[in-house]
Amino acid sequence: EVQLVESGGGLVQPGGSLRLSCAASGFTFSYYAMSWVRQAPGKGLEWVSGTYSGDASTGYADSVKGRFTITRDNAKKMLYLQMNSLKPEDTAVYYCVQGIGTVGPRGQGTQVTVSS
Repeated sequence: EVQLVESGGGLVQPGGSLRLSCAASGFTFSYYAMSWVRQAPGKGLEWVSGTYSGDASTGYADSVKGRFTITRDNAKKMLYLQMNSLKPEDTAVYYCVQGIGTVGPRGQGTQVTVSS
């Protein structure tokens, strides 16, 4: 059974930073591409970033490019999202997702609130 557990969210001021973590289990993590997606209040799921399994190449939504960095540690079965220069519009529940896109299995999410 795929299990994904996110952590690291919280309240941060605009311009601040947070690092999200996702612990994966129940599947061969190194074989899979992984994504971070988010859901802002009253909105649908938005793909934020993804990393592929082979060469660990990465991709980002235009809204976060240059501010967020996705990394993975296959040995530890961990996925990370370093978020810098946070903006109020980054406020959302962030989910770790198996695969690229928004439709794969995901965890329970971690709340990120950017507010002064």
